[in-house]
Amino acid sequence: MSSPAYPRNAWYPLGWARDIGPALAKRRVLGEDLVVFRTSGGQIAALDDACPHRLAPLSLGRLRGDSVECGYHGLAFDCSGRCTHAPGMQRAPNNAQVRSYPTATTMGMVWVWMGDAALADPAQVFHLPEYDDPAYSVIEGDALPVAANYLSLADNLCDPTHVVYVHPTTLGSTGREETRVQHQREGRKVVTWRWVIDGPLIPIFQGLKDFGGNVDRWHYYHYHAPSIAVIDFGSAATGTGAPEGVRGDCIQMFACHFITPVDARSCVQHWLLLKNSPADAATDERLRAGLRVAFNEDKAVLEAIQRNEDKPREWQRVQLGLDASAIKMRRIVQEMVEAESA
Repeated sequence: MSSPAYPRNAWYPLGWARDIGPALAKRRVLGEDLVVFRTSGGQIAALDDACPHRLAPLSLGRLRGDSVECGYHGLAFDCSGRCTHAPGMQRAPNNAQVRSYPTATTMGMVWVWMGDAALADPAQVFHLPEYDDPAYSVIEGDALPVAANYLSLADNLCDPTHVVYVHPTTLGSTGREETRVQHQREGRKVVTWRWVIDGPLIPIFQGLKDFGGNVDRWHYYHYHAPSIAVIDFGSAATGTGAPEGVRGDCIQMFACHFITPVDARSCVQHWLLLKNSPADAATDERLRAGLRVAFNEDKAVLEAIQRNEDKPREWQRVQLGLDASAIKMRRIVQEMVEAESA
């Protein structure tokens, strides 16, 4: 398989801020190895994980103050990638430079810009307004490794139709397989949605609120190219006007998925949940556990798909009407790649 083309001028999730401290860590993004660490002032630094002298991985070295010392010959590099010390030399060589990558932090996630650093605008890092709304509480999730191409995971996160088949005990319910799915493109975003009218609560919502009967529930999948998906899903008592926007008495959650493309056959799914109810240790852990089950169900399917994609085949996959959002999503990513190439 040839090396994949990625949009580079975009903010990609690098890792949870909670996981990056004052120690060297290795991360791979878009097939490139980075060495990552937190400085004494709290800044997140990301450099190419290769010393320009003999290409030894800097992640095998050590942190000296706010500089990375190569573990092979002791050259040291600051957060900008400038060489600040070379053993046996009065002045560090000017051409000993390591590429550094802009970073930013929002929603507990550290983001990295893998393209032209001059175009990196921290104001453009994704941020969901509800994250700062005191009416919502946050359940920070995991960094789930998935042995599949990141666009395969993006396909999944543009697709409400798989839920009833893959997640029957957590996010789906039977009997509504033919419910209409709608979709539209908005610039570099694709929105896919469906409503289930007068149906039962999904399993993961059971016990959160007593509606006294069936509900009207919604699922809005917001995909932001190239690697962010936010699913707005919730329920309100049937017939109380939820489809028309009357949702004052409802369960509403936002499942945020931040995808790190690692290489052609693997990615990392960082996820968190926002809910319109106060934090509660027992409830939050139950929700966290239920979502782990659901996302591991997706992982199993996507990894099996990747294994099949890696096999030689003479026939092409067929497309269905339910693939419309995924087709739009991949078209946006391809347009971004082509625009950068131009």
